[in-house]
Amino acid sequence: MAKRDFYEVLGATKGDDAAGLKKAYRKKAMEFHPDRNADNPDAEAKFKEVNEAYDTLKDPDKKAAYDRYGHAAFEQGGMGGGGRPGGGYGGQGDFGSAFSDVFDDLFGDFMGGQQRGGGRSRAQRGSDLRYNMRVTLEDAYTGSQKTISVPTSVGCGGCNGTGSANGAEPQTCPSCSGMGKVRAQQGFFTVERACPACGGMGQMIKDPCGQCGGAGRVEKERSLSVNIPAGVETGTRIRLAGEGEAGLRGGPTGDLYIFIEVQQHDLFERDGVHLHCSVPVSMASAALGGDIEVPTIDGGRSRVKIPAGSQSGRQMRLRGKGMPALRGAGQGDMFIELAVETPVNLTAKQKELLQEFENLGEDKNNPESSSFFKKVKSFWDGMKS
Repeated sequence: MAKRDFYEVLGATKGDDAAGLKKAYRKKAMEFHPDRNADNPDAEAKFKEVNEAYDTLKDPDKKAAYDRYGHAAFEQGGMGGGGRPGGGYGGQGDFGSAFSDVFDDLFGDFMGGQQRGGGRSRAQRGSDLRYNMRVTLEDAYTGSQKTISVPTSVGCGGCNGTGSANGAEPQTCPSCSGMGKVRAQQGFFTVERACPACGGMGQMIKDPCGQCGGAGRVEKERSLSVNIPAGVETGTRIRLAGEGEAGLRGGPTGDLYIFIEVQQHDLFERDGVHLHCSVPVSMASAALGGDIEVPTIDGGRSRVKIPAGSQSGRQMRLRGKGMPALRGAGQGDMFIELAVETPVNLTAKQKELLQEFENLGEDKNNPESSSFFKKVKSFWDGMKS
């Protein structure tokens, strides 16, 4: 497949200066960074494409060659007749530096302390945690307090989170000289990888803590109290700052995110702040009219008047009997939907009475049926003619 235009990949133009190219690159790199697109299988490939484009256009010589010859400038080791011999740019085709730019500028703090020009800090921020919580519709209506148990990492008490048994400061890693990353030449590119000796930390602990093995944190289950506000819906996210995983070697703690799922109810169906309740009524009650009692989500009951001649599907509104708005004023409504029930298991006497009722019936008693069958008769007559 042909490569896309590098300017198109970055969302930039040929007239953009270095600052404009870098701004466009940061935006695209943030958009497609794999850490922010766990559910997108194409994100990693697009992220690499963005890095390749910026690695070329940020270098003035490469940019000039690309503007003149396009992708052909770098094919088969040449530059379309221009640039430096062999198209190698003196070994300056540094893919790793492009990756480092966006990683340092955009994700250093989020990932736990990447420092520009100085390698990686020994302290890393702890990971954010997710907890899925199911609550009843009644809990969502009133709000509630829930206690949950969360398995997570906490700061090691034996070394106060430093990872060192005697409190000594970590030593600079001799393999990467404290940079936390090493470089390897792969043809045209120089690729940066995390240092295998120190795990990308840039520092090593000479005498690790016996309780945490030098990590500065240990696994532990914690009990937390969570306040569920009234009006929550499925998908509501509650953030508990600092209640996530402990940082590595004294780094800041991550956050805990509670994702709410409201269970289905036996009586009520929710639609935002409104509630729907289907209420069965007898054929006689629907025909003659009358009063019925219906339940409400607060545990109470309301009396509803059924108009005579009501049909299935008729709705009546109870204002203010729905769900509260989340973090806002107001209350939804409750809608009662009638479901007229046809009687079953009739006795002989009941059948006799119904048959007598049917014989006494007139078109005006069943206007919808009468209208329908008139249309059917007209349709058949038209087909015959």
